[in-house]
Amino acid sequence: MTPRILGLHHVTATVDEAQADLDLCVGTLGLRLVKTTVNFDNHHVYHFYYGDEHGTPGTIWTTFPYKGHGVAVGRKGAGQVVTTSFSVPHGALAFWRARLAHAGVAATDVEERFGETGVAFADESGLEFELVASARDPRHPWTVDDIDGSAAIRGLHSVTMLVREAGPTLEFLASLGWQEVARDGPRIRVAVHGGGPGHTIDVLVDPQRPPALNGLGTVHHVAMGIGGAEEQRALRQDLLARGVRVTDIRDRCYFTSIYFREPGGVLFEVATVTPGFAIDEPLAALGTALKLPAWEEASRADIERGLPAITVPRQRT
Repeated sequence: MTPRILGLHHVTATVDEAQADLDLCVGTLGLRLVKTTVNFDNHHVYHFYYGDEHGTPGTIWTTFPYKGHGVAVGRKGAGQVVTTSFSVPHGALAFWRARLAHAGVAATDVEERFGETGVAFADESGLEFELVASARDPRHPWTVDDIDGSAAIRGLHSVTMLVREAGPTLEFLASLGWQEVARDGPRIRVAVHGGGPGHTIDVLVDPQRPPALNGLGTVHHVAMGIGGAEEQRALRQDLLARGVRVTDIRDRCYFTSIYFREPGGVLFEVATVTPGFAIDEPLAALGTALKLPAWEEASRADIERGLPAITVPRQRT
């Protein structure tokens, strides 16, 4: 079996305060909170998953709010995803400029790239985002009371990863199925599975940038989707045979994952598209209760005591 990367699966970042993260992602951006769980490596830290109604791979943004846990502010640099872009409908940017301004979020226009325009902004932790207007995104969005289908976020558009040297990174991406489709100065666009929103990565080359440091306000990793466990095992064996250091297969409850770094230093994950987020709560109730992996249930009381109180902004009436 030849493993086949389907596109982006999710992007995961380290943020500061849990409530501020919910207020931005749910309250301002209108994403659905599809899972409230904990960091499996630090169960006193939330892990929030945001996305469309189902938490479909390619729509998912996830965060670890680490306020109060001694994590320093990170540094954006080479070997890191520096910008996460979401896809919105063509013609929706005026709506988003006004909405971000109303929420007190400073936004600037993004110069046209590859025929697309957008707006850029940052969260309170310093994470950098873009809303990119696309006429090529047929995905059905999650809508809320004050964001209808004409403006709602469709899912991930792309990520921008910063490296010092293009060649090794592009060669490695090609081995995973990502092919170069366009260049604009130091920015190189690669695509997989037909390209378009959710199937795009921009490789930004800057030989002078210092290496990144993980911490608050930085993206931890970008995940790519793969069809199932058999393909994931085959990909892992292929990576090992090529001398790539790759983790064992890890159970994340809603998918299984492997992790490895590309030559420029960016941390990649390859995650299965199943079983999905409705495995432990009904679709209508996604994200409304703290869900723990089975091996943590015995510690639920201790975990709940160690987590900050949060209020999830109303998503729908």
